[in-house]
Amino acid sequence: MQERLAGQGVDIPDFAPRLDLYFKAADAGYLLNYVVRLDGAPVGYSNIYLTNDMHNGELIAQEDTIYMLPEHRNGVGKKLSQFILADLKTRDVKRLSVTAITDLRVAKLWERMGFKHTAHHMTYVF
Repeated sequence: MQERLAGQGVDIPDFAPRLDLYFKAADAGYLLNYVVRLDGAPVGYSNIYLTNDMHNGELIAQEDTIYMLPEHRNGVGKKLSQFILADLKTRDVKRLSVTAITDLRVAKLWERMGFKHTAHHMTYVF
């Protein structure tokens, strides 16, 4: 992702998660973490934020990250996405917004799963 974005003039720092904030958000109930394990080893994960729509109060969700190890991008990511959608539905979430950024081809998968193109994501670099 860094390499692809750098080619477009958007430099992002190395991955350095602020785990203390992730744990605090998870404990507060507004960050959901999903992990895919194969023989006990993690091969993919997703973090989803829950919030209320500021316009009407509906519960909505925003993807923070969805990642699968390249050698496991063979349908496992689709199963993870389906699991997440089913879980969010049970929580009465009305909408989930996701951004295909690491591998732009994943947008085609999401489109086949029923996701709609609703915006064009832009980044301004200071």
